[in-house]
Amino acid sequence: MRTSLKRMVQKMVGHTEEPLDWVVMNRTTREWIDALPTNQMDAFEISGCFWKNRVEKAWKSYTEGCYPEFDICSPVGKTNQYDIIIAEQVFEHLPYPWRAIKNVYSLLRPGGYFLTTTLFLNKIHASPIDCTRWTPQGLTFLLEEGGFSHDAIRTASWGNRQAARLFLRWRNYCSRLHSLNNEPDYPLCVWALARK
Repeated sequence: MRTSLKRMVQKMVGHTEEPLDWVVMNRTTREWIDALPTNQMDAFEISGCFWKNRVEKAWKSYTEGCYPEFDICSPVGKTNQYDIIIAEQVFEHLPYPWRAIKNVYSLLRPGGYFLTTTLFLNKIHASPIDCTRWTPQGLTFLLEEGGFSHDAIRTASWGNRQAARLFLRWRNYCSRLHSLNNEPDYPLCVWALARK
């Protein structure tokens, strides 16, 4: 009974279960993906199933490749190709991101998409390791290094000073307490959508 009352009060004051640093990123990436013909796309998600059921129109097919059975940093050889590859909070954990981005590019069909999201202002969180952070410009350079054309890359970021301070104590978003205004010099997360 106390749990349901607590949830009701939280909802009344605008509290959500979504981490503060993901709110804008999740909204934006969902808009980007929902604008695609997902029901005609073979999707491959690297180390997660975050996007399996998040699209308005269900994927034509959905495959998940999880580490360590699937390692995007290792040679991929001859394998299936996909219309979209998604790496949700993966690339900061890779020891060889340049190898990985080249592998992603080789797994995409012509005209295929790659969506990546990554944290920027964040404590080290080994899963199993934590190696790299990117600014929007740095993520663009990484994607270009992998073969994507500069004109076919869209990046964005979100964060602000309030969220950066609050994030040190890990907060879920509350619409009455937290600003979603963006201050580009304080990104908590960075994301990109690139087309082959």
